[in-house]
Amino acid sequence: MSDITDQLVVEKSNGLGQILFDNQARRNALTFEMWRDLPVVLNDFAEDDAVRVVVIGGRGGKAFCAGADISQFKKNRSSEDAVEVYNTTVKVASDTLANFPKPTIAKIEGFCIGGGVGIATCCDMRIANDLSSYAVPAAKLGLGYRADGLKRLVDIVGPTFSKEIFFTARQFTAVEALAMGLVNRIVPRNVLDAYVDDYAQRIAENAPLTVFAAKTVIDELCRNDGPPDEALCAKVVDDCFDSEDYQEGRTAFMEKRKPEFKGR
Repeated sequence: MSDITDQLVVEKSNGLGQILFDNQARRNALTFEMWRDLPVVLNDFAEDDAVRVVVIGGRGGKAFCAGADISQFKKNRSSEDAVEVYNTTVKVASDTLANFPKPTIAKIEGFCIGGGVGIATCCDMRIANDLSSYAVPAAKLGLGYRADGLKRLVDIVGPTFSKEIFFTARQFTAVEALAMGLVNRIVPRNVLDAYVDDYAQRIAENAPLTVFAAKTVIDELCRNDGPPDEALCAKVVDDCFDSEDYQEGRTAFMEKRKPEFKGR
């Protein structure tokens, strides 16, 4: 992936894939190039069996992501066609992350603003430090959010908190975000990296097919565009019981040792 922008720092190790936003001069705001290349990295992670969990964060310690890089708007949104290209690129990146087949964790420190909140809500889990803050300032800019851009937030925090976030356009603290359910948990700033690494490693050591089945079934149960795909839900569960990992899990339990799951 040598041809991706250097504003996405990509790492793989010990079953974890990590993507760090690196546009620190603008609080890790996402440039067009970052939106464009995010699906490339995610698709590589999806195809790599060694990657079992993906962590997304921001470099510099001061911001997760401050939304879209508005300094590029004059160049990238200067015509109707350019706006269409930009919006499509953002949607593809967001959808790729939201539909990613493996567990994803947003590691949030500092500012999580606008599109940063959107990226975070595309992840399965959000773990933040106690100094993080959250806002969607669309009402201060005269911007409108499409339904697909709002649905993920509403699914997580509900309609009342979603309205408060958009109506006030103010910044919310980490404690307020936890109370809304926007983040799963908050930890002290100095332990965030270690905490997320440990959490991700716990997930990576579990049976991949079981984790995939849980993610698939939960996502199907939360669909708003129709009933859950019961056949798909049954298949991913059956795949667990038919797997070598199921045999390994039972054997390891009987032998009182740690299982070594292969994802098959």
